[in-house]
Amino acid sequence: MHKLLVITGPTGVGKTELTLRLAETWGYDVVNADSRQIYREIPIGTAAPTPEEQARVKHWFVGTKSVTENYSAGDYERDCLELLAHLDGKAILSGGSMLYIDAVCNGLDDIPKVDEALRAQVRRDFEQKGLSWLQAEVQRLDPAYWEIVDQQNPQRLIHCLELCLGTGQPYSSFRKRATKPRDFEVVKVALQRPREELYDRINNRVDAMLTAGLEEEARAVYPLRGLNSLQTVGYRELFAYFDGQTSREEAIQLIKQNSRHYAKRQLTWFGADKTIHWLDAKLDYEKQVDAIMGWLHADNRVQH
Repeated sequence: MHKLLVITGPTGVGKTELTLRLAETWGYDVVNADSRQIYREIPIGTAAPTPEEQARVKHWFVGTKSVTENYSAGDYERDCLELLAHLDGKAILSGGSMLYIDAVCNGLDDIPKVDEALRAQVRRDFEQKGLSWLQAEVQRLDPAYWEIVDQQNPQRLIHCLELCLGTGQPYSSFRKRATKPRDFEVVKVALQRPREELYDRINNRVDAMLTAGLEEEARAVYPLRGLNSLQTVGYRELFAYFDGQTSREEAIQLIKQNSRHYAKRQLTWFGADKTIHWLDAKLDYEKQVDAIMGWLHADNRVQH
């Protein structure tokens, strides 16, 4: 049984370059585990690998879907497992979307179905009462999920509220994260940096995205702003600016703030996963490789 190396960590920590160097050295493909980099219309705001980076090694699930297409974590689990079987162990799974990584490594939980009438009622309530009401309800009914969910994403919050109301139990109680059988073993490595340094990197990356054309990219998809694929940091804030709800400077500051909040939620999620090996992102590449190889060879069954 081969091992699947997963390189993860919070947004802005430096996953891309480490993954590229490892993949080049080993002759591996890179399998993207970022739920938004899948969409071809929004490469800047999702920090998708550049054409130059993609030319260095083969990438999968980058820019393969349109924002107009529905694509779920369940779809990703199915497609990724099929791909990994084809690649026969010569792949690195890399990204920061916690649910996508869990889908591949552990499988998704079996979630009860919710009555359609209740789903329709929750959506009507959201349309009438707004995001702040939805946030308050999720925080009240499922504080554990509130700590890790994208708190600005109405689709995720609606799904949680539907389950809470439909079952009388917190949505998080169904998220057992029980491992389903896989034909590979998983070695998860998460990069980490001091919190203030990470936040500075996030702020600087937002500035770089704006210089690269994030605002223009957001304007191009603005007519589609209601799509679930666009309910993500960087676009929601700019859409509000385009709607006249905030100034451009306020939108930029909110992008930075919400990106930092997202990183904090990622760290909370990763911190609960005791199988993760933490790796100092500031170490020399050679030392990083030594550490990773040690984890991969822990049972002396992995060969490169």
